[in-house]
Amino acid sequence: MGDVLNEAYGIIQCKECPWYKTCVVPMRFTTEDIHRQLQASVPGADISQQADLGIQNLLSSMATAAQNSLLEGCPIFIDRLRANPKLAQQIKEMMQNWGKGEE
Repeated sequence: MGDVLNEAYGIIQCKECPWYKTCVVPMRFTTEDIHRQLQASVPGADISQQADLGIQNLLSSMATAAQNSLLEGCPIFIDRLRANPKLAQQIKEMMQNWGKGEE
C-alpha cells in the first residue's frame, strides 16, 4: 500500500510543479552573462577596458561550453534520478542509442 501512496504522491507532486512536462531545459549563458559575473566577482576592477580579443573569445567559448553541458532541472526529477540510479542509467542508455533503432 505504501508503494501506491508514494507513486500517487509523486504524480500529484509533478502535476503541481511549475516545471510540469519540462523537467529539464538547457541553461542559457551568453558572453555578456559571463562578463557580468566576472565583473561582479572582481569588485573595483574595470574588466571591460582590460578585455582584449583573446578574453572575448575565451568568454564566448565558456558560454558555448556551459550551454552544451549544463541543464537546469526540476527538483522532483533530480530527486528521482538520485534515488534510482537504474532509472538514470536507463535514460542515459536510451539517449546514447537514440535513433539507432530506426536504421
